[in-house]
Amino acid sequence: MNFLTSSDLAPIPTYRVMNSEGYLNDPNRQPPDVSNDQALTWYKNMLTVNILDTIMFEVQRQGRLSFYMVSAGEEAVTVGSAAALGPNDVITCQYRETGVFQQRGFTLKDFMSPLVANRNDPGKGRNMPVHYSGKQKTGVHAVASTLGTQIPHAVGAAYAFKMEAKENPTESPRVAACYFGDGAASEGDFHGALNMAATQDCPVIFICRNNGFAISTPTSEQYRGDGIASRGIGYGVDALRVDGTDIFAVYEATKEARRRALQDGGRPILIEFMSYRVSHHSTSDDSFAYRSKGEIESWKTGYNPLSRLRRWLENNGLWNETMEKETRSAIRKAVLAELTAAESEQKPALRAVFDDVYAELSEEQLAQKEELRRIMMKFPDEYDVESHEGGIAGL
Repeated sequence: MNFLTSSDLAPIPTYRVMNSEGYLNDPNRQPPDVSNDQALTWYKNMLTVNILDTIMFEVQRQGRLSFYMVSAGEEAVTVGSAAALGPNDVITCQYRETGVFQQRGFTLKDFMSPLVANRNDPGKGRNMPVHYSGKQKTGVHAVASTLGTQIPHAVGAAYAFKMEAKENPTESPRVAACYFGDGAASEGDFHGALNMAATQDCPVIFICRNNGFAISTPTSEQYRGDGIASRGIGYGVDALRVDGTDIFAVYEATKEARRRALQDGGRPILIEFMSYRVSHHSTSDDSFAYRSKGEIESWKTGYNPLSRLRRWLENNGLWNETMEKETRSAIRKAVLAELTAAESEQKPALRAVFDDVYAELSEEQLAQKEELRRIMMKFPDEYDVESHEGGIAGL
């Protein structure tokens, strides 16, 4: 009678391509199948996300935004994985995947409009900041705060793609990709989604950003098993653990995961990207209450995904200090310019609060709409209706 004990099993290894100095971890392997232009684009996208986060965090502190979430330390996970996905793949996110939107074509205007909730916001000002909506432009569905709900959504999409491939075998197959954090992997949605994906052979890639914390709860207090990747094995899902600060490892792992997910009619894949949440959980959090500044600094200096890729670029003669300063300056100016432009735009029309619930307004909604109009007109000094497109007429 042999009981399996997790402590007796060897830990799942971590796949990596590049060391901290920007050289191949295994000098005998082939260089990454990545062009110089690709690597430069990735680095600039990572820089853009990093600078955007820095500025918008401060903007929130100035009272110009209600909320913000920074993705420092995880730029390689989001940019590298998004680069490996197909243009028609469907993606569901959590709320720290700014790099996915950036890599898949979001402009600074696309970021700023929902952040300040102006009339150009696809969500019409009804969602929190950083809860971007980019389905039409990037294939990324709107972000929701409810933790873990995007995981079964991705499985449902993947099952639809499986049926689609049977009905239209000549069309290019698609996968669904789902991003979530280590904390969300404790939700029931995670377990139900993995089990259904496995039993139905759905072409879905589960992308876990294991950044060490579920808000203030460290992973040491979240689970006793071998991280998140080990959970995939229990459900019959192929799994891989990857160094999430190594963008080449992230790219190669996601590219191979996509190939496997489409193999033999479809199957799910789980990737656990190991990284570190350098920032506070959000602008509502003070992480110094539960971790030391020294811990953060050690990760910023020793495992910084931007520094790692920058060293690789410099080692290959593709980057230098002058280019770094000029690029950072240009990105910063562009972010500030788009912020100013976004803040000068009007808010969405007042009627938007009633949109997109039913195909046609119900009797109750029509009554609510008229009551809102009556109150706004009775107390005009209490409502800044002119800041909304069309003013009171926009209702």
